[in-house]
Amino acid sequence: MIKAVKAAIAVGMAVVLSACGGAEEAVKMKDTLVVGQGADAKTLDPHATNDQPSSRVAVQIYSQLVETDKDMNIVPGLAESWKSLDDRTTQFTLRKGVKFHNGEELKASDVKFTLEAMIASPTVAHIVNSISTVEVVDDYTVNVITKEPFGPLLYHLTHTAASILNEKAVKAAGDSYGQKPVGTGPYQFVDWAVGDRITLKAFDHYYGGKQEIPNVVFRNIPEGTNRAIALETGEIDIGYDLEPIDKDTVRSKDNLTLVEEESFSVAYLGFNTKKAPYDNVKVRQAISYAINADDIVEAVLMGAGSPSSSPIGPKVFGFNPNIERYQQNFDKARELLTEAGYADGFKTSIWTNDNPTRVQIAQVLQAQLRQIGIDMSIEVVEWGAFLDGTSRGDHDMFIMGWVTVTGDADYGLYALFNSATHGGAGNRSFYSNAEVDQLLNQARTSTDAGERKELYGKIQVILQNEVPTFSIYDQYQNIGIQKNVLGFSMAPAGHHKIRGVRFQG
Repeated sequence: MIKAVKAAIAVGMAVVLSACGGAEEAVKMKDTLVVGQGADAKTLDPHATNDQPSSRVAVQIYSQLVETDKDMNIVPGLAESWKSLDDRTTQFTLRKGVKFHNGEELKASDVKFTLEAMIASPTVAHIVNSISTVEVVDDYTVNVITKEPFGPLLYHLTHTAASILNEKAVKAAGDSYGQKPVGTGPYQFVDWAVGDRITLKAFDHYYGGKQEIPNVVFRNIPEGTNRAIALETGEIDIGYDLEPIDKDTVRSKDNLTLVEEESFSVAYLGFNTKKAPYDNVKVRQAISYAINADDIVEAVLMGAGSPSSSPIGPKVFGFNPNIERYQQNFDKARELLTEAGYADGFKTSIWTNDNPTRVQIAQVLQAQLRQIGIDMSIEVVEWGAFLDGTSRGDHDMFIMGWVTVTGDADYGLYALFNSATHGGAGNRSFYSNAEVDQLLNQARTSTDAGERKELYGKIQVILQNEVPTFSIYDQYQNIGIQKNVLGFSMAPAGHHKIRGVRFQG
């Protein structure tokens, strides 16, 4: 009732201002930014989930030890500085006076508690399983010790799952902590109407300064077209992930802006390399020469991507820009099939989950492979069954995507191509190559950025030749935004921050 009265008063004041010719003042009164995304959060406990909708809210509430800037350089977060004590020990010096939303001061003990809890979480432990020990030196100094040298440590600590928690708040809330989050971020949790919206308010004592917009609401609007309509009507200020069919409509509106940028996401075609005929590299190469990724980008994505040459995108550290992508060549494809003993082609199947875009991609691939004698059926599999089946190796080929969330090649290559990660751990192509294993381990245990980049470059050359997966396209992400919203920028991993956003006026 109180909220309703306040809302009515606010509307009434806006009308009065407008009636007095004060439209500009009415705009200045707007104190709530409304963001529409395609699903509700699952939980706001960053150790209990790794999904995009949850992370997009959590990133407003929490802070990490270190962050990345727009160029993917590591920059200070809760740690004002850090240094290597030896090849396994990194010492972090925390900012003094940082407050959690419950009024507690950030201490090194909270960092130790957070990282140890993260290591114990079956959901996100893989991000920090290189860490062996976390030592508190004093209230503002903490040592993170890895099992062996681990080059991508700082990038892994930028992950939303590595958000620093308040030990007291977590223990007090118990199992309900995911609905009572406490962080050090620019916005603090207010309430959650499950399935509808999450409300946040600016934190007065945020170490980076109080935000200009007092309130932020994340609305759950599952249909992309409905998010576009909500933008047009002014119900929301920012709409994430608009459908390709709606982009031109948003672009054409004078009061709206459509922004598209490269992301860390790559869509790929995977081969089950432990099954014939995909255990033959010439078959995998033949299929790669039969594919025209440009057609997929244009016909299915309506331009919202670019044909790919690597399992990691151009924005990811370690990307090799010199890799040549396969160009459609039916004659070369047929020649390779003949050399592999499949001159007349063969019958096969491809798995995809019930995602309309992926189903359409499968249909385009089906038509293209038919040109070289491959008769491919499409099996649309429910997401849970899809994950289980591809983990076991029940499939022939499959369509999937991977987001290199940390922006470091280790996260994008190790899980997908290491012999130790077959199945559900990431390597659903069941690819094994001793040289690739050695290079991956060498790159992750090196602390020399130049050496790591060179090693990842070599790995990508091998993968593009042996094609355990065919990288179809680097995916673009988009947002629709009201033109009176300033200061918003997209994060390549999709965890966009509201920090620093303001209304014009």
